[in-house]
Order: sequence, then structure tokens, then C-alpha cells
Amino acid sequence: MSDSDGPGSEKRRFARTALSLLVQYRFNTFEDFLAEYSVNLSAGGMFIRTDTPKDEGSIIYLQFSLKDGSRLIEGMGRVVRVNPPGVAGRVAGMGIEFLNFDAESMELIQEIVASKVTKKN
Repeated sequence: MSDSDGPGSEKRRFARTALSLLVQYRFNTFEDFLAEYSVNLSAGGMFIRTDTPKDEGSIIYLQFSLKDGSRLIEGMGRVVRVNPPGVAGRVAGMGIEFLNFDAESMELIQEIVASKVTKKN
């Protein structure tokens, strides 16, 4: 079992690939951006490592760039799973389902995941 697997992992609709990206996020327009690293990415969402996850159902605004900084990806997501800090064998953080990303961003996310999966095989 990997750090972000847990109950329900067998229900995933999208293959996940390990990917550490700096992700900036905020929960409302009056908050400053927070920054944490992703653990993995799929075409449907990502897991963000954080000791201060928000509650399930929270809406989150996300921004992240490719490692080369060539393209900013941004959109809305929903917290669908929370791993609280201090649980042995699990990375603290939150699973985010992508809700509202433009078509170009979604295509780029799918390309990133596909290229990572291809490299593993």
C-alpha cells in the first residue's frame, strides 16, 4: 500500500502516477495562496501533502506549473479525501478531485500522466 492509498483506493476511476509538483492553492478569494507538494496526479485529481488539510467537500482553487515552468495549470477542485496528520503509514494531506479546468489544462494533465505511465512500462 502506498502512502496515499487507503480505503476506497480500489474505486479510483483514473490511474495515478507519482509526481511531486509545487501546488499553490487557496479556499477563498480573501486568503493568501498556500503552497505544498503533490504526491501523485491523475486525469481526475491529485493528492496534496499537507499537515493542515481542509474538510471534505471544501472547494479549492489550484495553480501549478510544469517543472520547466512552461505552462501554468489552474482550476477548481473539491476535497474528496482527508488523511489527518499522525496516522502511521499514511501521508497527511488531501485528495482533490478536479472540477473546473479548461480543456487545454486537462489535455496537458492527461499528457503528463500518460508520459509517466509509459515510462514505467
